[in-house]
Amino acid sequence: MLNVQIVLFDGFDLMDALAPYEVFSAVSLYLDNAIALELVTAEGPRFVPSGMGGLRIEASGRLSPERGGIVLVPGAAGGVEGDGYDSVPAILGRAMTTDLTGLMGQALARPDVTVATVCGGSLLLAMGGLLEGRHAVTHRLGMGIFGATGAIPVPARVVDDGDLVSGGGVTSGLDVALYLVERELGPRIAHEIERLFEYERRGTPWRQQGLAPIVRPLSADEAQTEEPDFAESTIAGPLSTSESMSVYDGEWETTIATPVGKLAVQLSIATRDGRIQGTATQGGETVELLNPVVAKGNLQWSMRVAKPMRLHLKFEVAVDGDRMVGAAKAGILPASKLTGRRVAGPNAATVQA
Repeated sequence: MLNVQIVLFDGFDLMDALAPYEVFSAVSLYLDNAIALELVTAEGPRFVPSGMGGLRIEASGRLSPERGGIVLVPGAAGGVEGDGYDSVPAILGRAMTTDLTGLMGQALARPDVTVATVCGGSLLLAMGGLLEGRHAVTHRLGMGIFGATGAIPVPARVVDDGDLVSGGGVTSGLDVALYLVERELGPRIAHEIERLFEYERRGTPWRQQGLAPIVRPLSADEAQTEEPDFAESTIAGPLSTSESMSVYDGEWETTIATPVGKLAVQLSIATRDGRIQGTATQGGETVELLNPVVAKGNLQWSMRVAKPMRLHLKFEVAVDGDRMVGAAKAGILPASKLTGRRVAGPNAATVQA
């Protein structure tokens, strides 16, 4: 018997979860005792509010990776612009901080479990650091930040990476579920369900098999379109007109206003032999500033963080005396404002206790 657990969390997308539920339920029309299907949460039995008008769906059990089979994670439903409480990034960020991330980590570690995701479900797992180096897809609006988490974005309707099967947009839940039925129970069962639903699965599932296509490199104009100028897109203009690197030297206490809350980050910046070096400390983790450079009076760098989620961030800041202002950006997410003050260093003013 094939165990299928569909995971719900506050703000989940109804179609992401219920379209696969209906596909798997239809299996029982053609096979006896072939599937055990359950809606679950990381906390246990409860009513779970969806992100579509707060419609509540009852989950009857707690996610149990040790049961094996398929564990399917939907995405969230909410605002796609901005970073408010009901925005998709905020909903996924809250779900990531529950027991769900740990339980899904256990599921991915088990050889008898196939993890499936629909739409933003893969982004939820990637934000928790679970998909680094894995091929997957998410909603097209999240592909930028998806790559920033260390996952390998594949622009396909369904991506089969072995024990990880992911689907793109909201309606891809039908395609993911039908593909899994075919893979696990055979094409004849999947075909009968397609006939029942009067729906034919879309797209060719991507697998890392066969001949690799030759990919034409982007032209300079296309590359500029793909990666807009960071300085112009996030900061109106430098607060300091000085090109001197040393104006950034010192210890800085900064705050980044992100969609999942404010982050306190300690920056340590120094100029040595004409080169800027530095580290950032947040949540007990210290990482190096990658490729720091002063351009047009602003300091730019990138860095990888693991808390509150795994991301590759790009930063740009300017200083005015002991005040720092700027932005941090990950993929296509709106830039998060950074503000801070210098608390120590050769240029620091006397700090009030």
